[in-house]
Amino acid sequence: MSARRPAGRWRGSSEFRLRFALIVLAMVISVFGVRLVQLQGLDPKAYAAKADAEGLVTVPLPATRGSITDRNGVALAESVSGLMIVADPKRTDEHAEEIARILANKLDLDYFDLLSRLRKNPAKPDARFAYVARRIPATDAKAAVAAIDDAGFKGIDTRLDPVRDYPGGDVAANLVGFMKVPDEAGTGGGLERSFDGLLAGKDGSETYEVGGGNRIPLGENTEVKPVDGKNLTLTIDRDVQWYAQRVLRTAVQGARAESGAAIALDSRTGEILALADYPSYDANKPGAASKDDLGSRALSDVYEPGSVEKVLTMSGLLDKGLVTPRTRVRVPHQLPVADRVIHDYFDHDNLRLTLAGVIAKSSNIGTVLAARQYQPGQLWHYLDLFGLGHRTDVGMPGETRGLLPDPSTWTELTQATASFGQGVSVNALQMATAINTVANGGELISPSLIKGEARTSSGDEVGTDVASRHRVISQSAAEKVSKMMEMVTTEGAGTAPAAGIAGYRVAGKTGTAQQVGATCGCYDGSLAVSFAGFAPADNPRFTVYVVIQKPQGSASGGGTAGPVFRKILTYLLQKYAVPPTGTKPARLPVEW
Repeated sequence: MSARRPAGRWRGSSEFRLRFALIVLAMVISVFGVRLVQLQGLDPKAYAAKADAEGLVTVPLPATRGSITDRNGVALAESVSGLMIVADPKRTDEHAEEIARILANKLDLDYFDLLSRLRKNPAKPDARFAYVARRIPATDAKAAVAAIDDAGFKGIDTRLDPVRDYPGGDVAANLVGFMKVPDEAGTGGGLERSFDGLLAGKDGSETYEVGGGNRIPLGENTEVKPVDGKNLTLTIDRDVQWYAQRVLRTAVQGARAESGAAIALDSRTGEILALADYPSYDANKPGAASKDDLGSRALSDVYEPGSVEKVLTMSGLLDKGLVTPRTRVRVPHQLPVADRVIHDYFDHDNLRLTLAGVIAKSSNIGTVLAARQYQPGQLWHYLDLFGLGHRTDVGMPGETRGLLPDPSTWTELTQATASFGQGVSVNALQMATAINTVANGGELISPSLIKGEARTSSGDEVGTDVASRHRVISQSAAEKVSKMMEMVTTEGAGTAPAAGIAGYRVAGKTGTAQQVGATCGCYDGSLAVSFAGFAPADNPRFTVYVVIQKPQGSASGGGTAGPVFRKILTYLLQKYAVPPTGTKPARLPVEW
């Protein structure tokens, strides 16, 4: 039989354990008590400051920028998935050089700029958040952060940050513009700049607690949600824009010219279907482009329009009832005016032309003689009504006003040269709008680049819903001018039969003008060659204007710009299935 342990021994052991536990508990409570007294009474400010240093971090929640689309909803600029790379300077400061080197190599960013962002800011030594890079494609950002993690460095993280993408590359880039990185100086260009307030939306923010460099899961957390930007719809047809840019590029390169512009308008509404510039650039890589190529030359460059302006001179004369298309003019081989001598671009003996012939043959002398029918100030008045000297205000930054000299300064010579497009200056959209006035039955409709109505960042209301109209010439005068312009594209009569389109009645006008050199302030021998017109001539649907600046070698409005006009206009008529009117073309006498 086994021996039993005395009961009293068990009882004593139990009492001992209880007493020991009470002693340990009392010691723990004492430690907490001392710590509490220390926190609340002895040095509360020091510990509060330490808590703040660990404390709250505020990070942005970027709004998604609105898209810019063409008239059919095709994206020209949109926001796609991207990330920002951010840093905790307290954790990256020690290894800033190594981290900056990795990011610079992975993301092709400036090493020294990265270095400054990764180091502590002396003005904010306790800051726990800093931008390192914005709008980085998600795959690139993740790969860069992974490389930093693999190297054993801490303090780098990512946040959502939509990336601006331009799917068409250079398509409408001179209009749409580009975005700069948010924390860099500048606001980009083009419509991205003009409508930044509409497109940008409003960023939100999130504030949360961190401890030991990490977010505290159940700590304080507040959020202000972002408000996404609104979309902007253009009147541009992406397909027409793409085609116009390609045709224009080929012509400018073929002529070894400095630049060019091509504009296509809906004749009835003034909506801009294409506004092409060359040279252009890839809006995804604006930094790789020349600064001169980033804007729209069609709006910013001014030049003397040359013979295309003769359409405006004749329009005013017909509107006043001073002439008819059959009015006869004796055209000498040269014409003295004040202290100058006016010549035609072609050598000739004395000619007997009708005014339709003056337009068809593009005679400077014949135009000057016809313009003598005007009373003082009348030609200026018509040019003013046609929009010369006035911005079109379509919503693009950098648009020029052009130059229409004050009527009080006009002399006999001013009147003469202005009548055939020298001594006045325009931008390409101004000239396209003026020619479209004839196509639109004599009523000028302000051109539109924006569908509906939108407000620019400077507060201007623009768009198709606020387009203005005013009558410049009578419908009868516009119809007569249209028939005179048809003779330009008529085989055997005009200067540009190659600009005609089989089966359609096409109204057109060539232009060749001397240009003033930037250095000498004088005519330096360079030219601007152009072509403007519309079709069908008797029921206009589209107006196209093309100008090519400073071509080399042999160049002319009909031979250099005319083919671009014909190709773009043909494309428009086919794309929009515009049938020929089936009426007989104009047949006006050009000589007598």
